[in-house]
Amino acid sequence: MQKTFIGPHLRRLRQERGETQAQMARALGISTSYVNLLENNERSVSVPVMLRLFEVYGVDWRAIAEDDGATRLADLRTALQDPLFEQGRPDLPQLRAALVHAPGLVESFLALYRAFQAATDQITAADPSAEPLLAASPEALVHDFFRRNRNHFPELEAAAEAFWNGPPPIDEVYSHAKARLRERLGIATRVVPVEELPNALRTFDEARGEILLSQALDHPNRVFQLIHIAGLVEQRDLLDALLDRSGITDPQGAARCRVELANYFAAAVLMPYAPFLEEARGSKYDMDHIATRFGVSFEQACHRATTLQRDGAQGVPFFFLRVDKAGNVTKRFNSTSFHLAERGGACPRLDVHTSFRTPGRIVPQFVEMPDRSQFFVVSRTVDRPTFARHTQDIRLAVAMGCAIEHAAEIGYAEGFRVAGAQMTPVGINCRICPRANCDQRAHHAAILARPVDARRRGATRYDG
Repeated sequence: MQKTFIGPHLRRLRQERGETQAQMARALGISTSYVNLLENNERSVSVPVMLRLFEVYGVDWRAIAEDDGATRLADLRTALQDPLFEQGRPDLPQLRAALVHAPGLVESFLALYRAFQAATDQITAADPSAEPLLAASPEALVHDFFRRNRNHFPELEAAAEAFWNGPPPIDEVYSHAKARLRERLGIATRVVPVEELPNALRTFDEARGEILLSQALDHPNRVFQLIHIAGLVEQRDLLDALLDRSGITDPQGAARCRVELANYFAAAVLMPYAPFLEEARGSKYDMDHIATRFGVSFEQACHRATTLQRDGAQGVPFFFLRVDKAGNVTKRFNSTSFHLAERGGACPRLDVHTSFRTPGRIVPQFVEMPDRSQFFVVSRTVDRPTFARHTQDIRLAVAMGCAIEHAAEIGYAEGFRVAGAQMTPVGINCRICPRANCDQRAHHAAILARPVDARRRGATRYDG
C-alpha cells in the first residue's frame, strides 16, 4: 500500500488557523511529536488521522493527501536546467528538502521563473536581436560577485598588508608610492597638464613603463591611482585567480571586475583593515574624520567602510550607492540586505537626491523598504575633477546605509530617537516598487496589475 505524506499541507493548515503543534495535537488526539513528524514528512499519515482531520477541520482528506510533490519536483528540476543556474545548481536532496520545508518558497520561485520565461519570450518574439540585451550587464556581474563574497576579499587584504613592508607612510605616501613603482617595477610617474590627457584622468603605458596623471586629479586621487596600477601589475596572478573564481566569462565583465578588484586592493593599502576599523569604531563612523586620518577622499572612505566583513573583526555592514544629478546609479556595493537598483535610477524618496541642494553637508534619513526592513542612511555630495571652466560644479552624491539595529553605532544618528523614528517609505525603483500610491512614482510598476480606473485620480496618474 502506498504511503501518504501530507507535511507541507498540514503545516499550512495549522498556520492558517494560528495554532501551535501542541494545539493541533490535542485537537487530533495525537502527540505533539507525531504532528512534528507528519509536518516534516518523516511519517506517513494514517487513515484514522485523516478522518479526524475531516471531523475537526472540515478538510477533505483527498485534497490534503493529494500528492503533488512529484510534479513540483519535476517542475523544479526543469527550471534549474536553465543555464542561468549553471553555477551552484542544487542537488536532488536539496530540492526535496525545499519541497518539504519551504513549499511556499518553491511556489514563489517557480512563479518568478515562469514570469521570467514569459517576459523573455515576449521580448525576443518582438525583436530577436534583443536577446543579447537580456544578459546581465558587466556592472551587474561584478556587483553579484562582490555581493557573494560579502564585499570582502581576505586574499587582497593580506596582499595589501604586505605592500609597505611596515607601517604605511601616511604623511609621505605619494612620494613613497612613486619611488616604489620606479624601484620595484621600473614604472615612472609624470603629472601632465589637462591638455595632454583630454577627457582622461590617468593612463598607464605598460610597454613604456610610464603612468601619466592629469593635473585635474587632487592629491588623494593621484595617490589612489598609483596604488591601483601597482595592484594591477604586482597582483596580476592573484587578480587572475579571483577572476577565475568569479565565473565571469564575458570579456567586458571580466575587465570591469579586474578594475574593481584593483580598486579594492588600493583602498586596502591606503586604509589598512585593523587601523581603519579601530578609527571607524572610535569616531562612530565619522567619514570626514576618517578620510582626513588616512589621507583619502570622503567617497573612498565610505567605500572602504563597506568591506569590513572579516570574520571575528566585523564592522557595521553598509551598503554604498552613488548617483548623478539625473538619479542614475553610477556605483553600488553592498554588504547588507538593502536592495540596490541596477537600472532605472534609485528611489526618488531617498535623500541622496536631496543632498544636491546642500553640497558637502551630511543628510541623515531613516527609511523603510516594502518588506518592512528599516535602515539608517546618510548622504552627501562629492565633487568630481574639474577640467576647465565649463566642467565646474560636476557633482555626484553618495549614500551609505546600515540596518536600523546598527544606528546606535553611527555618530550621524545621535540626536534622533531611533526607536520609533519617522520612516520614509522607499523602494528599489519605480519599475518594480509595489507602493502604488507613492506621490513620487514615475512609471507604472511592472509588478502592479491593478487596472486603471478612469473615474479616480490618486496621488499620481499611475494611481487611478
